[in-house]
Amino acid sequence: MKYGLLGEKLGHSFSKEIHERIASYQYQVIEVVKEALDRFMIARDFKGINVTIPYKEKVIPYLYYLDEKAKEINAVNTIVNNDGKLYGYNTDYYGLKSLIENNEIDVCNKRVLIFGTGGTSKTAYVVLKDLGAKEIIKVSRRKQDGFITYDELVNYKDVDVLVNTTPSGMYPNVDSVPCDIMLFKKLTAIVDVVYNPLNTKLYQNAIKKSIKAVTGLYMLVSQAVYASYIFLNKEFNPDEMKKLINDVYQELLHKKENIVLIGMPSCGKSTIGKEIALKLNKEFVDSDTEIEKRIGKKISDFLTKDNEEEFRDLESEVIKELSVKNNLVISTGGGVIKRDENIFSLKLNGKVFFIDRPLELLQITNDRPLSRNFPDLKKLFTERYSKYQNSADFVIINNDDIDKSINQIIEKYKK
Repeated sequence: MKYGLLGEKLGHSFSKEIHERIASYQYQVIEVVKEALDRFMIARDFKGINVTIPYKEKVIPYLYYLDEKAKEINAVNTIVNNDGKLYGYNTDYYGLKSLIENNEIDVCNKRVLIFGTGGTSKTAYVVLKDLGAKEIIKVSRRKQDGFITYDELVNYKDVDVLVNTTPSGMYPNVDSVPCDIMLFKKLTAIVDVVYNPLNTKLYQNAIKKSIKAVTGLYMLVSQAVYASYIFLNKEFNPDEMKKLINDVYQELLHKKENIVLIGMPSCGKSTIGKEIALKLNKEFVDSDTEIEKRIGKKISDFLTKDNEEEFRDLESEVIKELSVKNNLVISTGGGVIKRDENIFSLKLNGKVFFIDRPLELLQITNDRPLSRNFPDLKKLFTERYSKYQNSADFVIINNDDIDKSINQIIEKYKK
């Protein structure tokens, strides 16, 4: 092996595709159990590796050299093998610093809370110190020197910025958050280093409260670019590196992010969705079709007004499973907005578009169990319209020009 990523559980990693986009070398993902770490590090059978959870501190005793930032942080995420001697660096520092600065998050003279105790927490501490934070409070699950516990958060309600370096909210545990942000009354920003899913629950909670928030994909790309330059012994060129980071980030974001279509039955979701999937090289899925596969029959033969809750339970299960996947165009059933949990799931990796088709243009068909006549259709339209609007990131008017609607969605998605 020449280059790769060392960690314990790496099924969620995007590093291989990032590095192989940045440079021409092959990059492997290497899962090593704790008991095998010593053997792996002594063998030194690599030219350069990145290091992730839980080995950022454990690899240090094997190193011949630590650069100044890695030494200050006491955590390493990049190792280069020079003639059998291992040199350690911390490019997470530059990644997190880039994430904060690129999103214009002001931490200077601010009180900041860091959740977590691992290598990334240590990195965050040094980054925040270098950016001029007035006070940095570190939070741990257990009492230890230099940390407060989660039970003590009630004494720190006036902090300005939260930084999450824990795996809370990371796939597959997407429902978890490190804290309830309602506890903090002066929050101006949240930095969540989790990148899978793209929009964590912590992030979504912040956005709902109009608090500036970012997640970790940009940091991941940025630190990888810095690591690649170290691997290849290339001279750091700030302008060149920033352009490469931005280009790779945008490409990866568009490759990972889903497009989600919501709206009334017959508003055009399936027709529009299939065309968008073709144009953007994404996979098209229809949540109603997935439900029909589960129940082995048409929804029209299953759903009645009496068993709607049973149907909604099944719909939520399907939505949850689809939402953690990437690079999809998801057409949803008309009633998906009836449960907030569905919208939360759909936004984990997706941008939500409301296909707004006027009531008079919607069609009445026998295969729509809840809207088989105009009074029922009008009732649903009235009940759901504001919910569609409030759930969507973008509203697309679909009067009859399908191509115009498709182009608007693609344009807004790419921005």
